[in-house]
Amino acid sequence: MSEGHLRGRQVFFSIIKRDLMLAFRTPGQVVNPVAFYLMVASLFPLGIAPDKALLSQLAGGIVWIGALLAVLLSLDSLFRSDQEDGSLDQLLLSPHPLPLLALAKVAAHWLATGLALILTAPLLALMLHLPTQAFPALMLSLLLGTPLMSLVGGIGAALTVRVQRGGVLLTLLSLPLYVPVLIFGTGAVQSAVDGMEYTGHLLWLGALLMTGLCLAPLAIAASLRVVVDG
Repeated sequence: MSEGHLRGRQVFFSIIKRDLMLAFRTPGQVVNPVAFYLMVASLFPLGIAPDKALLSQLAGGIVWIGALLAVLLSLDSLFRSDQEDGSLDQLLLSPHPLPLLALAKVAAHWLATGLALILTAPLLALMLHLPTQAFPALMLSLLLGTPLMSLVGGIGAALTVRVQRGGVLLTLLSLPLYVPVLIFGTGAVQSAVDGMEYTGHLLWLGALLMTGLCLAPLAIAASLRVVVDG
């Protein structure tokens, strides 16, 4: 492995380590999305009906919608703190490929937010009476879907990094791109609830994730250059 590749890998993991340290120094960045996730899922039984049979049918969709909204809530801070302290300009001036650095930022975001949502999902599933045979489908779909939501949302976060109070614009940009993820994620869980095969939905999520890993860092890097240099 060449020296350039070694340095690039070191920088990649250094960015992840730095962002995770900053996230845990300000616990609100980690706690707020999880608390919002729990609150959204807890309000559904009150708004619909505390009926076990009904909730078991809707549980997969409720958990997925809560996860989607929680990820959206956390995306605004993906590049904003770097913009405020000037480190975003340093990323743009770095000799290392900007898509690689953008991927590191997204990976840190998922580790701080998406992973916490996945670990919280079984609690919500139990609370909503999701059948136990659907738990593997729920966990696997979230494991594939949440990093994809971070990747896609990173594009919107890059485009709105210099927009004051850009959370609404970020939501409008990201939500349409989340629809396929939501369809296949909830479809996998519902198929498992109905006793049907759900691997097809997971394969589609995996294909979308691979596509996102290849294309989203490039789109994020291009968006940052356009917004910051423009």
